[in-house]
Amino acid sequence: MSPKTIEKVQETKTEKPAKKKETTAEFISSMAAVLVTGLFIITFCMQAFEIPSGSMENTLLIGDHLFVDRGLLAPKTKWMPLIPYQQVHRRDIIVFVSPAQPGLYLVKRVIGVPGDHIHLKDDVVYINGQAQEEKYKYLDPHPRGGYVPYATNFPSISPEESSVPLNPEWQLMLSSHLENGDLIVPPDSYFAMGDNRENSWDGRFWGFVPKENLIGRPMFIYWSFITPEDQYTKQGMGDRLGFIVHIVIHFFDETRWSRMFRLVH
Repeated sequence: MSPKTIEKVQETKTEKPAKKKETTAEFISSMAAVLVTGLFIITFCMQAFEIPSGSMENTLLIGDHLFVDRGLLAPKTKWMPLIPYQQVHRRDIIVFVSPAQPGLYLVKRVIGVPGDHIHLKDDVVYINGQAQEEKYKYLDPHPRGGYVPYATNFPSISPEESSVPLNPEWQLMLSSHLENGDLIVPPDSYFAMGDNRENSWDGRFWGFVPKENLIGRPMFIYWSFITPEDQYTKQGMGDRLGFIVHIVIHFFDETRWSRMFRLVH
């Protein structure tokens, strides 16, 4: 083979096929597919939430941003048989629509499931007569409302004795769910409380969580930023813009890096 022939063979091997340019229609089509997939995930699979209050300390802190799985607790459907739907169990953390304030999302821990007999004595939870060891429970040494006998000896002490305001509907129906000093969880309902037991406005004050109110189960914290306790009450445009500027300035030094991608349980 002559040198010229070898040179031509080498040139033929090194030549690359010209890359086909993406047309405008193909670009729009691919972007639409990405948007539709993202919308499906946000609508049916996952949703982002921010923790605004300290009712779940120290499991969840004010300023924790987390993803919630919306699919696992959804009602089973024939058209999506592959999703591993799960039942709610005691000690699960759930996100749900508040029974007392429709439209308000809450995050609490499930203490009782349907059929459970529950009471608190000196802040110890008893389920079906057995005292529970709750390693996740946080007792604030300086609770905002002070010591509340009703909350720590529930439901043996009436709310009237402690001057505790209850949700009106719960105050009317509470007695119908009591038996021998225990609160009995009805079918298709759950009893939930915050881990920060002294500073949690929870089932003790507004009742059960209906099954249809469930939104999902927290998965993991994707970002956590040191946030003032009262930030969620500041709804003015100036307050919001001011906090956004604060985040931009202090993103690196006030982000809780150790909480990033921490599983919630």
